[in-house]
Amino acid sequence: MDDLQFGTRDKRGNWSPNEALDVAPFWRKPFSLPKVVAWIPGYLWPWNAFHMATALLWWFFVVPDVEVLKTLSWGWALWLYTVNAAAIFVFYGAIELFWYVKKKQGTRFKYNHKFPAESPSDVFWFKSQNIDNFLRSFFISIPLWTLVQVLILWCFANGFVPWLSWSDNWLWLVVLTLISPAIHEVHFFCIHRLIHVPVLYKWIHSVHHNSINPSPWSSLSMHPVEAFLYHAVAFWHLIIPSNPIVALFQLHGAGFGAVNGHIGFDKLELTEDTALDSHAYAHYLHHKYFEVNYGGDGLIPLDKWFGYWHDGTKAADERMKERFRKKKERMNAKAVPN
Repeated sequence: MDDLQFGTRDKRGNWSPNEALDVAPFWRKPFSLPKVVAWIPGYLWPWNAFHMATALLWWFFVVPDVEVLKTLSWGWALWLYTVNAAAIFVFYGAIELFWYVKKKQGTRFKYNHKFPAESPSDVFWFKSQNIDNFLRSFFISIPLWTLVQVLILWCFANGFVPWLSWSDNWLWLVVLTLISPAIHEVHFFCIHRLIHVPVLYKWIHSVHHNSINPSPWSSLSMHPVEAFLYHAVAFWHLIIPSNPIVALFQLHGAGFGAVNGHIGFDKLELTEDTALDSHAYAHYLHHKYFEVNYGGDGLIPLDKWFGYWHDGTKAADERMKERFRKKKERMNAKAVPN
């Protein structure tokens, strides 16, 4: 595919899309029902459908029987970790292999023209972003993802929280499933903005931001505190009346879905004429500029409401620079002694 039909490339070789980011159509004015209807298929397919499919696979083929779940033990916890880690290795690893190792589409649709392997740095373990990100994912984030999974299943199995049946509560559970991505976006915005507070950023979130040019392995490369808070989005289903399958969907949207913002390509070419939209641009801009787009891609436009939204345009660049200038002025004013 010719990526220049969809975007532009600067002198350095970095690509950006022609179309500006926008919030979900039901937030736009004037309201347009046809635009909302046209947006729905992309909301469901392929990513959310994939996360639900994996949640169902886990529930029917991976998660132990309820009687087993009632007792915390290393046996079934390690089993879940093994499956989670293997699935991430295959899923993330396939994207890494084809698009970053074999470079099947070169730099077409790639935001940053460089590949992480080309830029060794002392900020990473073994001076390698790929090795650092891989190790942090498999020995920090995925174990904590599994911990959240274990605690949720244990709570449901023991009746500590309501376990709604699909037969009696199907309408509510369908609605809850459909709004779970919105729950993720609100949760992510709140914890993400929190760990950008300077002291927390320095000791916690800077680990993730070392990957300025993210790749699939960057997705779950986090400090332990961030990794736990990130996956803790599924704990909302211990507060909201829910079902373990919906809780797993919420958790998989975080675990498997983290790759979306870190793919580094706007589109993944599947064939000569077919490409999969990554929805990566909003979060790529966050890695590039640090203090924009703390949430998702506008499903719940908290970034827009709080003034952090960057849609990829030059106008957004100017608004960001003006915000940074005012912030610098405030910091300088505080530094001046009375």
